[in-house]
Amino acid sequence: MGTVIKWLFRVTAGLFGLLVVALWIAYLFAARSLPDYDEDFTVRGIMAPVEIVRDNSNVPHIFGASDPDVYYALGFAHAQDRFWQMTMLRRTVQGRLSELFGPRTLEIDKLLRRLDLHSLARESVAAQDDYTTAALEAYAAGVNAWLEQINNGARGRGAPEMWVFNHPVAPWQPADSIAISNLMAVQLSGNIQDEVLRARLSLMAGAESVPDLMPDAPGDAITALPRYAELVPNTPLYTPNMRMAENALSPVSTRELAGASNAFAAAPSRSTTGSTLLANDPHLELTAPAIWYLARLELQSGGVIGATIPGIPVILSGRNTNLAWGVTSAYLDDQDVFIEEVNPRNPDEYRTSEGWAPFRTRDSIIPVAGEPAVTIKLQWTENGPVLPPDQYDLGTIRPPGHVTTVGWTVFDPANTNLTAAMRLMRADSVEAGIAAMEGYTAPAQNLMLADRNSIGFKLVGRMPARDPNHQSLGRLPTFGYLPENQWKGTLPYAANPEFIDPDGGILGNTNNKTVDRPFPEHVSFNWGDTQRINRWRRLMQVREVHTRESFIEAQLDTVSFTARALLPLVGKDLWFTGEAAPEGTIERKRQIALEMLAEWNGEMNEHLPEPLIYATWMRHLQDRLIRDELGPLADEFTHVEPLFIERVFRDTDGAARWCDVLQSAPEESCTDLARIALDEAIIWLDERYGTTLESLRWGDAHEATHDHPVLGEAPLLNWFVNIRQSTSGGDNTLMRGKTAGEGPDPYQNVHAAAYRGVYDLADPDSSVFVISTGQSGHPLSRHYDDLGQLWRRGEYVPMALDPALARAAAVGISVLTPESSAR
Repeated sequence: MGTVIKWLFRVTAGLFGLLVVALWIAYLFAARSLPDYDEDFTVRGIMAPVEIVRDNSNVPHIFGASDPDVYYALGFAHAQDRFWQMTMLRRTVQGRLSELFGPRTLEIDKLLRRLDLHSLARESVAAQDDYTTAALEAYAAGVNAWLEQINNGARGRGAPEMWVFNHPVAPWQPADSIAISNLMAVQLSGNIQDEVLRARLSLMAGAESVPDLMPDAPGDAITALPRYAELVPNTPLYTPNMRMAENALSPVSTRELAGASNAFAAAPSRSTTGSTLLANDPHLELTAPAIWYLARLELQSGGVIGATIPGIPVILSGRNTNLAWGVTSAYLDDQDVFIEEVNPRNPDEYRTSEGWAPFRTRDSIIPVAGEPAVTIKLQWTENGPVLPPDQYDLGTIRPPGHVTTVGWTVFDPANTNLTAAMRLMRADSVEAGIAAMEGYTAPAQNLMLADRNSIGFKLVGRMPARDPNHQSLGRLPTFGYLPENQWKGTLPYAANPEFIDPDGGILGNTNNKTVDRPFPEHVSFNWGDTQRINRWRRLMQVREVHTRESFIEAQLDTVSFTARALLPLVGKDLWFTGEAAPEGTIERKRQIALEMLAEWNGEMNEHLPEPLIYATWMRHLQDRLIRDELGPLADEFTHVEPLFIERVFRDTDGAARWCDVLQSAPEESCTDLARIALDEAIIWLDERYGTTLESLRWGDAHEATHDHPVLGEAPLLNWFVNIRQSTSGGDNTLMRGKTAGEGPDPYQNVHAAAYRGVYDLADPDSSVFVISTGQSGHPLSRHYDDLGQLWRRGEYVPMALDPALARAAAVGISVLTPESSAR
């Protein structure tokens, strides 16, 4: 027996030793791709030496003799820190993920091939101005210079992920940067999903249900929305979901996560400094690393600093010496779904206003790792590309004998987004900044600007010119052969909403409605926010003048206007009611929950139990209200729609009818459903967390999920690459932490302000910014997550253009020397 134990011990010790050796070897190989920020390089493609000074937060400050050399060094720095992320963004937009990941990404590749965004980007290269062309070529050369260093030196294949998914990396091209800007349009747009869901809701519950569940926001309900069954006859009333399964690598967001952000500015009359202030926090899906990368460029026009996206050589939100800018999703309705009739005698033709016409077609071959390549036929009509039924649930709203196409402003072969953005970086006034963005195409953004004396707002992006007689006013899919449904080009830039120096001295946008204009210059019927704007307005009004600190306070505010508005309405007949109940019973727990909520101020603080009780109650209440009418379609409404609940409990236009359960004989009241939903919420919380209501903690449920898109679900590796943080905020707070809305952890924070910046034009070098993870995409780097803790605590790092401040405590200084000078 003793011998057996000895041998078991030896075998166990040996296996443990082998595991340690294997982990050590894996570490050594992975660590080889960590860049040395003090290393100097001799490179081809620059005219004079360029210095990359990485400050204490690993933000590169780039100094060169010419602008192309500066962009070259930015490409070099992007590739050093985010090589894997850049290659993945490019593969995604090219529709080439399946070469690495096999069948699990095939549907993503099929969609991106059909959208054909990379081909459009290649055509758009010729449309850029000379300055932008030179910048894109220099940036690509800088990326390729680092790629050459990887190929020639022992640099661990450039990123740890490359050891798992090794593949040849093609040289970077100018078109790749334009294509990634196109890819952002896919991530930030949700009008296709909205049109499809409106149609499905109309088919399932009637057109009269749409104004309740998908109301025009803010203001009155949608008016004169036609019945989809009459608009597109022979469409089945209900078809199960057909869209592809969720995949962390997909750029397509759900309609609830299609884009959000805050931006606000104060004129000198509303600032204690005598100059302007501007704050911006764009909201995107949380990932590790974050999509954003901080950088400073010293151009011939002066310094510019802010947030970039690796692969795109522009500061998307930031400032120069005289001008600051930020962006929010505009929610412009720049997408339309068209129902195209296929010729029953010839499937290669579709109906137009002038008769049958052939589809424009092209075959596309998709290599798939471990399996034979897949060939798909790409098709286009005069309205746009044909998308299959399993994308965006399009198959649920088309009748037999038809296909669906999508019209979208991003399908422009002369896209000059980057030319516009580079002009903005060199602008020195609000007026110049607005003029610079005239050539911007998509995704549409609200541009907030502030120079030292003025503030301004402009919607940038091309607005479709629709016919005033459009059958659905762009809100539902329509027949593509009818002339009144087809686009007539785009509206002039002057038609885009614009505000400069308003009388009140404050401008702001939280994705709320910006204008009240009739169709077709309405901008949109669907807006991203009806709630946060109320809290923001309150915070702006309580102070006569603002400071940098008050703007930071507003940016980090976690009080839910929605909770303050809904709880008194929903619980008005439940507060402090009911007879005494024994401890532990559902009646007693309900009383405790109501007492806690009655004393709560609506702050979605991570340490409090009330936010979790409130969120769970409202979630179960909405499901109770809609489940019997919508059946399985209710699963599409993953997040609480505050306007819907408000309409129901105020009985706006008879909306209280949703409270009656159709399948039951008694007529339920809204108070009945509110009580039942609260009981269900308490039971769910007890089963999920197994503790008393008082011991619940919102932050335990509302963890920020900075997950690695590729390795985030890999056992063991996910402990090293994923970043999880307890966070405050919620779906409708200014410090927005949008919840997942479904799955076993519906309150996880999956979509938030991965970048925050506050710019003070009175003292520009006192401006601050931060991102949600760190600058490096390498999990072994100390800069992989070092900014994440600051982000979680609501802290920032300096955003100065002073070279001396950048050099102070710099983590490294690299010099790129041209080969000609080194000889």
